[in-house]
Amino acid sequence: MRATRHVAGIVVALSISALVACGSDEDQGSNEAASGGTTSATADDKVRAKVPQAIADSGKLRVATDPTYAPMEFVGEDGTIQGVDIDFAGAIADAMGLELSLEKATFDGILPGLQAGKFDMAMSGFSDTKEREEVVDFVTYLSAGTSFIVSASDGPDVQGLEDLCGHTVAVQKGTTTSADVEGQAKKCDVEVRLFPDTNAAFLALSSGRADVSMADTPVVDYQAKQSNGKLKSTGAAYNTIPFGVAIPKGSGLAPAVQAAVEVLVANGEHDAILEKWGVTSAPPFTGPQINAAAE
Repeated sequence: MRATRHVAGIVVALSISALVACGSDEDQGSNEAASGGTTSATADDKVRAKVPQAIADSGKLRVATDPTYAPMEFVGEDGTIQGVDIDFAGAIADAMGLELSLEKATFDGILPGLQAGKFDMAMSGFSDTKEREEVVDFVTYLSAGTSFIVSASDGPDVQGLEDLCGHTVAVQKGTTTSADVEGQAKKCDVEVRLFPDTNAAFLALSSGRADVSMADTPVVDYQAKQSNGKLKSTGAAYNTIPFGVAIPKGSGLAPAVQAAVEVLVANGEHDAILEKWGVTSAPPFTGPQINAAAE
């Protein structure tokens, strides 16, 4: 989304040059030191056989991510990018017999970058939606919903979108979370404050500049735990949608990614990664699908 980072209003007809302009070069850079993920996965012959020759010959799997979405992807104290998606990316690269090369990018520049061939794939809290499937392919690997987060001491009792009425809501721009809030603002008095990433949105909440924030359930749960009791999740999660590895359309990589995730599910590494980061798939993940969006 983001939350599962849904991007609201992708315009398919944009030219590639215009799309690439969404993410500047200064926002995108290699993070070779963060390559790797978990270490138990080894190259799988059936997976390697599905990897497109050009990628296999390069020896690297270029994966884009926006590391501002803990615990999915974030910059750790040692300066490397880490998190759920990073471990999955490393394990997928291992199964393909490739070196993981992480490429840091702004979230709204990732899909244009994929279309322009800058990356082989992306893992950055993307949900698999029909709208996004018009411009990229997805391989699912996890499901999660959207949750609300408020001050633990005096935050409003938010059970659903209708309870946002009369409140200031901080969310990341360019997501369906922001679209949800803006849609609710057309029905009642909601002040919407948009931020470039969730870190800024959560800071607005914790500093009293907003009453509520929203994000994927794993991200909200993680932020609540990291706040030392200052923030709490409230209400039930809604809009459960699968997360997906984003892949350029026509690249031929999707079957290899699907096969790699199948290996991780079979050998137990998939569940081990989720357990490591305290994340639960809801509903439970049973296996990867290509372009499985319901809407």
